[in-house]
Amino acid sequence: MTLHTRKLGSQGLEVPAIGLGCMGMSQSYGPADEGESIATLHRAIELGCNFFDTAQGYGPLTNEELLGRAFKGRRSEVILATKFGFRFKDGKQVGAERASRPEEIREAVEGSLLRMGTDYIDLLYQHRIDPAVPIEEVAGTVGDLVREGKVRYFGLSEAGARNIRRAHAVHPVSALQSEYSLWERNLEADIIPVLRELGIGLVPFCPLGRGFLAGGVKRSEEYAEGDTRRADPRYQGANYDANLKAAQIVHELAAVKQAKSAQIALAWVLHKGADFVPIPGTKRRKYLEENVAAGSLALNPAEMKRLDDALAPGTISGQRYPDWIMSTIDR
Repeated sequence: MTLHTRKLGSQGLEVPAIGLGCMGMSQSYGPADEGESIATLHRAIELGCNFFDTAQGYGPLTNEELLGRAFKGRRSEVILATKFGFRFKDGKQVGAERASRPEEIREAVEGSLLRMGTDYIDLLYQHRIDPAVPIEEVAGTVGDLVREGKVRYFGLSEAGARNIRRAHAVHPVSALQSEYSLWERNLEADIIPVLRELGIGLVPFCPLGRGFLAGGVKRSEEYAEGDTRRADPRYQGANYDANLKAAQIVHELAAVKQAKSAQIALAWVLHKGADFVPIPGTKRRKYLEENVAAGSLALNPAEMKRLDDALAPGTISGQRYPDWIMSTIDR
């Protein structure tokens, strides 16, 4: 299993074609297992899947600490992406409150550097647009951090077209991180054309539809307290029934190609463009290895069209987040 590299933006950032989302190692998807998580992180390096995605908000704070422990003495072998932009108090996130004033960005970066045991961040994203702070100030501050050597490249997460343009005019944006998959295609009409116009890469998170496209999902109420799927509208009631049926096309194609359903979903994203680098999340080596193998799975034009048509925009039932999280998305 050898992953080819892809370019994110035109500023020089090169990463493996598939990265690893690390959030689930510390929150949202069942109990943490540090031993298996660290083994998974080390296995990812061995497989060439060394583009790791974390955030100040994951845990919160504890996911960056986990990566710091896992990569001690191995910093030169990894590409680290993290995010700032939410407000925290006493180690907890303060709802949807944002924090992107210049001094808050600098404080967040210093904390991330300390927790991850490094003196630079490869890719620094603003986690969500802060309506109280002009994006030009954000981009300018990150640009200063780039010049100081504390950050290498600048990214945005879930930003809309207008703010992408405004930020890029101040300091080049190398990547936009947003949810994108067969399951969630809201970027296709307006955002992806802007990214390609400006030469910005896309880092799709949840490329497996929060697990739905991989199969084996359960109704929201069957997940334990603290699991985010309990509050996911697409896992609830009639939405769940409709979405289970919609996802069947992925499982059918996987059976034909003797592949895993998750591999079909990832291959679809990879075939959508050489400027897309999905970051499926897992905390287990088994699933990591399956995901990385998707990098060599070919889908022909007829198979791509079959998937496109079966899961066209508007097919999936229910919004992708509860209302309070939807309110943080810049669309």
